[in-house]
Amino acid sequence: MAIIKKLIEENYDIIGYPRLVRLNPNIPWKTRGNGAVSIQVGKGIGKKTKIGETDDKEIFCHLKSSSGNYGSDDVKKIRKIVERIMKRYARLEDENTNPGFAILKEQPSFEIYEKAVREIVSLKEIERLLESLRADYKGYKNCRGIIGATASVAWSPLKDKTYEAITYREEDKWGTNRTVDDNSVIKMDKTCRLTFDNYDYENRHNRLMPNSPCPVLYGIRGDDEDELILARSIVESEKVDCWLIFETNQGTDDHLQRMDVGEIQPFQSVISEGTVVRKPYTIEGGHVIFTIKDSTGVVDCAAYEPTKEFRRVVRELCRGDVVEVYGGVRENPLTVNVEKMNVKHLMKKVEKVENPICDRCGKHMKSKGRNQGYKCRICGIESKKPIVREKKRGVNTDFYEVPVCARRHLSKPLKRMR
Repeated sequence: MAIIKKLIEENYDIIGYPRLVRLNPNIPWKTRGNGAVSIQVGKGIGKKTKIGETDDKEIFCHLKSSSGNYGSDDVKKIRKIVERIMKRYARLEDENTNPGFAILKEQPSFEIYEKAVREIVSLKEIERLLESLRADYKGYKNCRGIIGATASVAWSPLKDKTYEAITYREEDKWGTNRTVDDNSVIKMDKTCRLTFDNYDYENRHNRLMPNSPCPVLYGIRGDDEDELILARSIVESEKVDCWLIFETNQGTDDHLQRMDVGEIQPFQSVISEGTVVRKPYTIEGGHVIFTIKDSTGVVDCAAYEPTKEFRRVVRELCRGDVVEVYGGVRENPLTVNVEKMNVKHLMKKVEKVENPICDRCGKHMKSKGRNQGYKCRICGIESKKPIVREKKRGVNTDFYEVPVCARRHLSKPLKRMR
């Protein structure tokens, strides 16, 4: 927001919505949300759209810009703006903070974004790309921030997109406890049906607020940018300093790739189908593990403790069930961290009702011992099977997802899939 305010003061127009792009959530050295922001500037033409407010002034973007190119002086001016703001606000003392920025006149290939959201991109690869595009860029500390910055610019919402209205706190409140009224969030959630991941009713968790001591007060995600303005007006909170609507890849499942079990590699996010070959069991910490198999291989799958009630569904699986798992891949041991699951086929389970009845005398047979069958004491007739009935399963053929409190930014909620 600070960069946008300064760019507007310098008479640059914002072209299109600012972008908030989430990248591969499984990278070991990722930031908390592994996100990057990008802004397109230019000379706007045509209709303006309101995207935020700051200092009691409305912020607009233009959906189109003139074809005139900016020169080297503009690049130098923009770089100075970004560097000054980075110097003031970046928490470089934090060992996990390694920011960076890139100023480009040409959009990189969409493939760069796809790789950054699904695989591992090396710093050298990005530096070569930026050099080839004659970009102006700078990385701080280990410089990995320029990977996210470049991928954010490379993203185009070709298949899917969402929006997020982000509100920011007054600076003197940064790092203190946030005040956002839960009841107003619930009201907003029930009123604005195109928003998602607002409130976890089962776990009584307000999902709008971040956990980190950052400047963000809360963020509302949704499919309709106009509805987000209404949603923001319903939420009651401490004073909002400013707010802005971003175009995002959140809730799109862009990180997922369909692949056979035998192809799964660490740090990927996959959609894989297999047959349950090991009954779910619980390990220390409350994590539930089960194993699936297809013709290419075998892999463990996990519903970790933070997924709360989702583990109850997983515990109902049994050998022979066919499931499609969606999730990120842990390296050691190789495990799919399940974000959601499509139960495609369920084995029939039966339970014994009574011992078999003798066809000759009509009396119940007696057990000959464990796993030895049954025998009529009067007639001597034997049987291998008792009288059984189908047992009701505690799970159906359907999609199941982790609760809102455990959902990743990129995971597509079921309400967006139906």
